[in-house]
Formats: sequence, C-alpha cells, structure tokens
Amino acid sequence: MESMRGTVAELVRERWGDHRPGLWFEGRALSHHEVAAGAAARAALLAELLPPDAEPHLGVLLDNTPEYPLWLSAAALAGAAVAGINPTRRGPELARDILHTECRVLVTERTHLPLLDGLHLPGVRLLVTDTDTYADLVAGYADAGPYASKATPADRLLLYFTSGSTGAPKAAVCTQGRLAAAGRSLSGHFGLGADGVHYICMPMFHGNAVIADWAPALASGAAIALRRRFSASGFLDDVRAYGATYFTYVGRAVQYLLATEERPDDRDNPLRLGFGTEAGAVDAAAFERRFGVRLVEGYGSSEGGAAIQRTPGTPAGAIGRAAPGDDLAVVDPETRRECPPARLTADGRLLNGGEAIGELVNRGPSPFEGYWRNPAADAARRRGGWYWTGDLFYRDADGFLYFAGRTDDRLRVDSENLAAAMIENVLARYGDAVAVAVYAVPDPVAGDQVMATLALGRGAGFDPVAFAGFLAAQPDLGTKMAPRFVRIVDRMPVTATNKIQRAGLRKEGFRCPDPVWWRPFGEREYRRLRRPDIEALVTQYRAQGREDLLDR
Repeated sequence: MESMRGTVAELVRERWGDHRPGLWFEGRALSHHEVAAGAAARAALLAELLPPDAEPHLGVLLDNTPEYPLWLSAAALAGAAVAGINPTRRGPELARDILHTECRVLVTERTHLPLLDGLHLPGVRLLVTDTDTYADLVAGYADAGPYASKATPADRLLLYFTSGSTGAPKAAVCTQGRLAAAGRSLSGHFGLGADGVHYICMPMFHGNAVIADWAPALASGAAIALRRRFSASGFLDDVRAYGATYFTYVGRAVQYLLATEERPDDRDNPLRLGFGTEAGAVDAAAFERRFGVRLVEGYGSSEGGAAIQRTPGTPAGAIGRAAPGDDLAVVDPETRRECPPARLTADGRLLNGGEAIGELVNRGPSPFEGYWRNPAADAARRRGGWYWTGDLFYRDADGFLYFAGRTDDRLRVDSENLAAAMIENVLARYGDAVAVAVYAVPDPVAGDQVMATLALGRGAGFDPVAFAGFLAAQPDLGTKMAPRFVRIVDRMPVTATNKIQRAGLRKEGFRCPDPVWWRPFGEREYRRLRRPDIEALVTQYRAQGREDLLDR
C-alpha cells in the first residue's frame, strides 16, 4: 500500500474496522466502518462503469446526503475525480459543467431529475441514489474492500467550480495529496480530534465544505453530521442533536444565524469553533457574544495558491500572516509594486485605503494545480511567475493581512480606487441593517458611482435622515465612499453558497423593482428615486454615450 501514502484513500482505509459513529444524517447514524465499506462498494461499482479510455471523472449532483461523502471516499479509493455539480445552474449551463469536466457517470437524486430534463448528455451514465435500482446495484458490490486501491498523491480527486465575474465557471483541480494535506493541516492547527463532530451545512459541491470540514474530519477520525441544505432556523437544533463541535461557513451564513430570534439558552450548545470566510469582525464578535462560540476567519484561495494563517496576537479584523513557505505581498496590479503599509486608527479603522489596498499575490512556489482544460485561465493566475489571487488586501506595519474584497469588487470613483468590502464594513455598523452589499454602477461621465443594497431587520423601515446622519458620523468613511444610491430589499439575494449575487445587483443597478433612495449631486440628504428621476438620469448617460453601460 506504499502508493496510498499521503492520499485521501489512505485516510478512508484507516477507518476500516472503526465502529464508532462516523456519519449522522436526519436521525440516522453510520459507523466509520460502514462509511468505509460503503465507499469500497461504490469504488468497485465505479471501476465497472468507467470506460477504460475515458477520464476517470464522475459528477455528483446531490444535496448534502450521505451519498455525497460516500462517493467522495469511493472516488479516492478508485483513483477517480469528483466534479461537484451546482444544482442552482440550469439548462445549457448545467450541461456545460457536466460535459466540460468529462463526467462519464452522474450521481444524482430524484429531487434533481427535473434539472436534467431535456439536456443532451451523450455518454453519461445516470445513477439515481434514492431508488431501488440503485440500492440493488450497490448491493452487488457489498463484499468489496478498500485494499485494492492504487491511488497516489498526484491523482486528481476534486474538480470544483469557482465562479468569476465573467465567463463560465472554471473547474479547479485538487489532487489527493493536496486534500489530504489540507485535512491534516487544519485538524492540527485547530486541535481537532477524533472525539469531535463536524457539522457540514455548507453545500458539498463547494470547496469550503469538502476542504475545510470533511477533509479535517477524515484526517482526525472525527464524525460528520450532514444538513441537506443550510437552515438558519434549524442550525442550533442540529448542533445540539448531533453534539457538533466544529462547523464551517461562507458568505452571509453567519448573518442569517444572527438574524434568527434570540433565545436565552443560545449559549447552551457543544460547539467549540467555527471556521470560514466573509463573516466580518462585527458579526464574528456578535456571534461569540450570543452563542459563546469563537469564529476564526481564514483565507485560502479556492485554487490553493495562497494561504493565510491566524496566529496568537492577530489583531481584530485581520486574517493573519502568510502561511509558512508563502511569499505573500500586496501589490498594485498595474505596476507590480508593493503597496505601502496600512495606517490604522487605534480601533483598527483604515485611513489610507486608496494607496494601501492592492491585490494579494504569492511570489513563491504555489500549490495551485491548475484548472481543468483551461490554459488561458491558468496563465492569468500565473502571469509573470506569480500567483495572482484575485483578492484585495492591505497589510499593516507588523505584516498582518486584512481582506478588502475581490478585485472585481473594486470601484473607481472620481479617479480614486475604492474597495467595496471596506465600505461594507462601515455600513454594517448601521443598526437596522442585517445584510449589506456594495457595488459599482456606472457614472454618467466617467468611472463609477457607489450603490448599496441593504436588507433591514424585522419591522425596520429605511429612515433617510437617520442614514445620512449615520454616514456623517463615521470617521473612516471617505468623502467618495458614501453611497449615491441605496436599494432596500426584504432579503439579500444570495447564491447556493450564501454569497451575495453581486452580478445581478450590478446589472439591475438603480432601475430595479425594489425601493431605491438616492443622493443627487450636491445634496446631503437622501430621497426616493422616482420614475422622472430615472428618466432624467438615463438622459444624462445617453448624452455622454454611456447608456449602454447600464445594461452590462
């Protein structure tokens, strides 16, 4: 079994004969051994189904059911790769994801079959997990064991799609060696042990759930508890029922949890730690106060090209310092020069964002393993010999790094570059707001204007005078950062991974179905944007030859 060393297949095999509870789902439990045995059966089945001349790829179009980790483990034993298929994709885009990753087997369930109606998927074998036919098929391999695996660390295991602002999603490659190393690293860094229960509520087609939650559980021997789909109202009940000790989050999940009704026993739970991205310092502190659980904001680019580790002494709001072996720098993407250190107030507010914020790059060796059949995207990531993360950061004088948003979330207002995330951090302090998104809309003459969308708390209404007063009282809100337009929504539109659907918000701009308030040039107060206002604005864009930008 020398070839299996350093692989996920090795971690799966180590659970053979372990009869402790290993997987919890909707009141049912499987032992670690049952999970390993189920994976071995599916690996044997997969070996029969994959044509010998085809790429050993299978697509998984499932909610977070036990079949998902079973097929991940099966692929590891079989030396195959899983392409996580996003169920929010539709029609030709969904077919494109399956065919681009050259999946010859697609594992799904009855609830997702309507998504496949009418799609042309030549050469793809469909397995529907919640059917008698599937159960009988798997039962035929019940005697299979995990010992025949010839997996190596270099074998592809994951093809997971990363979204971008333009073009089709790219399928990032993750090998068995990298995923096994990530699992061991995170379990060691956080002291995760075999007595823990990892609650997986983020969708498993996304890298966060697999790399930061499932893999550390596999490496440490912990159990996992699955939630079919994330539910803020069901979170605490699940955590208590399963005895969950660790969970991961992305996007606005933490905001949704904080928006649930407070109960006096919220701190009565077994959680020890939450790990994720984009919660923000304000919400992370509020979560710890309410639930008694520390959230650790981490950073690792989805493609694996750069990582930041949080260490003791990391200031509030900072992610941490560069991981060992990474030569990380914050640079101006046009000049490639390092940005000057951030100047911060005593309470951590950034004073020189215009010059301190730049793109995070890794100038040293990078573990980035490329995108599946996308050389142009590979070259863009590796241009000039550096790994470009596509993320905005700033660094303080002590070398601590702070996340400032995505490069495609940068705004250029009156010749000054602004980061949307920095403005969001300020607006998040507005008492009635439970979710905030900031993005660019075109300026009638040149560059951008700032637009914000606010989701308000239950029963709250937008008070334009109070909001203007709030903005005026924020010492770190630069003169060009105040939103020109403010859209009010009942619920923030998000993706399946709880990330804000910024592309849709940008496209709709101020011509949207929700109420919009605006601050005309030269005015300090906000007022409702009415039809005549919109028509007058469009006339300005048309006069400058920029009307077409409103539809992009």
